[in-house]
Amino acid sequence: MMKGLIPSGGYGTKLRPITYSQQKQLIPVANKPILFYAIEDLIEAGVKEIGIIVGPNKEQVMETVKLKNWDAEIDFIYQGEPKGLAHTVLVAENFLDDVFVMYLGDNILREGIVEHAKKFKENKNDASIMLTEVENPQQFGVADINEDGTIKKLVEKPKVPPSNLALVGIYFFKPVILEACKSIKPSWRNELEITDAIQWLIDNGYKVGWTKVEDWWKDTGKPEDILEANRLILDDLTTEIKGKVEGEIRGRISMDTGTKVNKNSMIKGPAIIGRDCLIKDSYIGPYTSIGNNCEIINAEVEDSVVMDGAKLINAWNIVDSMIGRDAVIEENKSLPKGNKFIIGDNSWVRI
Repeated sequence: MMKGLIPSGGYGTKLRPITYSQQKQLIPVANKPILFYAIEDLIEAGVKEIGIIVGPNKEQVMETVKLKNWDAEIDFIYQGEPKGLAHTVLVAENFLDDVFVMYLGDNILREGIVEHAKKFKENKNDASIMLTEVENPQQFGVADINEDGTIKKLVEKPKVPPSNLALVGIYFFKPVILEACKSIKPSWRNELEITDAIQWLIDNGYKVGWTKVEDWWKDTGKPEDILEANRLILDDLTTEIKGKVEGEIRGRISMDTGTKVNKNSMIKGPAIIGRDCLIKDSYIGPYTSIGNNCEIINAEVEDSVVMDGAKLINAWNIVDSMIGRDAVIEENKSLPKGNKFIIGDNSWVRI
């Protein structure tokens, strides 16, 4: 029976300041932690045992995952200092006694992995990677493919890409990958790279196959990636209204219990709103996700991710934004007039 391994550690430096207090794999996309999409895909593919690699915010990850009853046994494996994906495999060595799929916890894949897992079993490969066509292969790990369709080598962020086929962060392995991970040396980043381990398999005569991702895939490493993934998922939204709505609604809306929308408000979908929110005298535009216990009062927000407990009060028009948990954006009514900010490291404000 195939096992699942989900790396969910790391520091998420490209998503700061939000990741100072929140593990990046727990950031919500369409009101669901990114990590949950990976778990659901593994379970859909028949995986019954999942190991989640945790790091600096391990308690936060464990508590969030345990909030839901999963149709799989989930173990948490502590990595400590993140030293690369191949190091992640070695940390989980005692768990990995069978074939497994490693699914990076910050990936979202629309088509899931059912067909890819099926092909891995049928082809009896020692490893299999998932590739997708990209417009900017210079920014990814890229596969150099032989004329017969086999993989020649993997190249990390090449200046002159040998193809436009980028590695998706999902890999299928037999236990021989452990030997490969033990045989490689740290990269220039001082990390044990999984691409080096896969290349070791190729160089030593092991059978490494690949399958192509046909639908969309997002690596949610940066704020713009989170917002794009949010848009893509909301495109598949179906209407379900459990809250109380007095205002105007257009398009596909999902709204949880306890949420109230007053008569002077408009919501235009696709948009999702969590439970126990107050939407008053406000406009919620398309491609907006609003978490639980939020207050949107006399404000406009669209194409944004607003996390649990946030308050937007007299906040003008907010677009293309990520608003962290319990954050407050409100009009400054005191003197002297002007914009007042309390902003963490690596914040980005456009006014």
